[in-house]
Amino acid sequence: MDTHCVIALTVNGEARRFEQPLNCQQLLEGLHLAGKRVALERNGEIVPRSRLGEQILADGDKLEIVVAVGGG
Repeated sequence: MDTHCVIALTVNGEARRFEQPLNCQQLLEGLHLAGKRVALERNGEIVPRSRLGEQILADGDKLEIVVAVGGG
């Protein structure tokens, strides 16, 4: 039996595939956004920063990630 799992996500309108299930925090780390000021929306709902490590992403999820840029 093949246990190889691939999930497909849409991140900021771009189709992406991942080899294993992951949570929102792991996704941000994989996109090199960990530690940055970001807002993450999953299927139309904002994921609170305190819950990024708890929210397991599912095949077909649609995510929008906005990075806050400072300036003045």
